[in-house]
Amino acid sequence: MYITKEKRTEIFKEYGKSEFDTGSVEGQVALFTFRITNLTEHLKVNRKDFVTERSLVLLVGKRRKLLSYLQRKDINRYRELIKKLGLRK
Repeated sequence: MYITKEKRTEIFKEYGKSEFDTGSVEGQVALFTFRITNLTEHLKVNRKDFVTERSLVLLVGKRRKLLSYLQRKDINRYRELIKKLGLRK
């Protein structure tokens, strides 16, 4: 299942400031996390799909860059987002 418009607005409403705030770091990281989980589930079934594997690696890199930016700028927002998304066990 790929992301629908309703799911995208729901993610931005929950993690961003509003449903139209698509540029916030929290909203983008949450969207990347949703996409990463979907691609991971896809790759568990289709092990030889190397194009999807490459796009998964790129998404993880983008998310890591955004998280390191947020950690440098505001450590409290970073910690809250990590706890909310369940990352960094």
